[in-house]
Amino acid sequence: MSSELSDSAVSPPTGAGESTSGPSRRTVIASGVAVGGVVVVGGTFLAGAEEATATVAAPASRVSLTVNGTRRTVTVDNRTSLLDLLREHLGLTGSKKGCNAGACGACTVLVDGQRVNSCLTLAVRLEGAEVTTIEGLARGDELHPLQQAFVDEDAFQCGYCTPGQIMSGVGCIQEGHTSSPEEIREYMSGNVCRCGCYVKIVRAVEQTAARK
Repeated sequence: MSSELSDSAVSPPTGAGESTSGPSRRTVIASGVAVGGVVVVGGTFLAGAEEATATVAAPASRVSLTVNGTRRTVTVDNRTSLLDLLREHLGLTGSKKGCNAGACGACTVLVDGQRVNSCLTLAVRLEGAEVTTIEGLARGDELHPLQQAFVDEDAFQCGYCTPGQIMSGVGCIQEGHTSSPEEIREYMSGNVCRCGCYVKIVRAVEQTAARK
């Protein structure tokens, strides 16, 4: 009588580290499929964290403020920045989104006469505030004196930072920080010009302040 077993009676060999008491690594991989943020493992659906939180509506608030002399009332997500309120809700795209971290000054506007980085300012905190953007400086076809000075001095190149530079310059003049080119540079230092037009920008602010 032969002691050898047929091939069909012999269990397939297991690899090193694999246990026959549970599903093999190959089985788990074969039964686990991730589609659109939902993982299917052994017939069980596991929703991703983003799926669970998406069903919760973000808190929103109603805010009324005056923008360039016009009273505006909007309902926005409580996390909305003033910059996004201006650009996305009110269509005022003059204020630029540069770094979106308060480091470049491209988004500078005036709030109650004070310079602010609109990308760091929450819109819902401005109830009753007066906001002035680059669109609100000119009177019809008549440019603001600092806008005209930027043209006269050729104080821009690509123009991306120019709205923020002009708004910051207006604030700088109103604050009285224009006694010297050095003081202007110091109080305009939060506005970055990647084209390097600083000398002409300072000159434009200086000349506008002198005419005031």
